[in-house]
Amino acid sequence: QEQVAESGGGSVQIGGSLRLSCVASGFTYSAACVAWFRQPPGKERDGVAALYTGSGKTYYLDVEKGRFTISQDVAQNTVFLDLSNLQPEDTALYYCAAERNCPPMTARQALGTAVYRTWGQGTQVTVSS
Repeated sequence: QEQVAESGGGSVQIGGSLRLSCVASGFTYSAACVAWFRQPPGKERDGVAALYTGSGKTYYLDVEKGRFTISQDVAQNTVFLDLSNLQPEDTALYYCAAERNCPPMTARQALGTAVYRTWGQGTQVTVSS
């Protein structure tokens, strides 16, 4: 069964940092694409970063470049999202999503929800003063 599971969320103060982890299982990790999405309360789910596990190619939501970093540990089938300089507007449920055998995509496609069929339950990030 194809699965992804997120962890690492929590409550931090403004300017703080967190590392989110997404562990993938049930599919060939090296041929997949994995993305992180966030959904603030009452708002839509938006892609913030994506990664091709085979090539390591990454995509970012432009406004978050420099604050968010996506990376992977291939041996552990794990994709990370490092969040830095967190602000109250970053408060959201952060989801990991994966798609095996990912085709070539544009950045817009890689950060869109339509591509991904395997989703985690989400991990909450809360930023407060």
